[in-house]
Amino acid sequence: MTSAQQSQVGALVREWRTRRRLSQLDLALRTGVSSRHVSFVETGRTRPSRQMLLRLAEELEIPLRERNHLLLGGGFAPVYPERSLDAPELAPVRDAVRQVLTGHSPYPAVAVDRHFNAVETNRAARWLLTEGVAADLLEPPVNTLRCSLHPRGFAPRVANLGEWRAHLLGRLRRQVHVTGDEQLGALYTELRELPCTQEEPEVELPGPGDVVVPLRLRHEDRELSFFTTLAVIGTPLDVTAAEIMIESFFPADAATARFLQEFHLPLE
Repeated sequence: MTSAQQSQVGALVREWRTRRRLSQLDLALRTGVSSRHVSFVETGRTRPSRQMLLRLAEELEIPLRERNHLLLGGGFAPVYPERSLDAPELAPVRDAVRQVLTGHSPYPAVAVDRHFNAVETNRAARWLLTEGVAADLLEPPVNTLRCSLHPRGFAPRVANLGEWRAHLLGRLRRQVHVTGDEQLGALYTELRELPCTQEEPEVELPGPGDVVVPLRLRHEDRELSFFTTLAVIGTPLDVTAAEIMIESFFPADAATARFLQEFHLPLE
């Protein structure tokens, strides 16, 4: 490894340590080395081994994609494969995602990649969440956050748009902080500039009876209320698998549940 490479990998370690708000001593204690050694790694005075970089990445909770970048910066080959979701090796992942989405019907659910582009949706999501959305926003890759907040998306149907927008942008901002992903940062900037006629709360506070932030969506002559959950692959060893998230919409009140259970989804 050249001195330039050592400086590069040291800068990456320092960047992730700072992002995680850890001191050199904190990181040293977690990895079982001296704070002097961590300092030498960060300043490029010592060359970390492949195993040490992997230990540092694990303790810093660096995403698999960025762990590969860290290894490359240290002069080592990446260890985590990045396959297309259509690859034969990821067939079990595809099948599991589809099983979750199908099993969630009649409620909406969508699987997204690291940039919140839809990779799979169930029938309920395609029926409910694309209503009134401009055709160009539905051209692949369909970004679910853009569709949610864009004035030509389903934002005009969201009764509590200010509250829902603040929630989504806050979640995206935290994701940018956790991953350091520049494309996510650009998406946050884009969405932040979209117009909103409702007041956005600076801090999420519950309304009367609220236990979660609801999505109150107008549909025909009624208002449907949802809360959402996010699920990820629990033990990923592939970059693509690690970045898939499944967002499931659950009815937040009995009327919404009853409507969706009794309504027959249109055939595709």
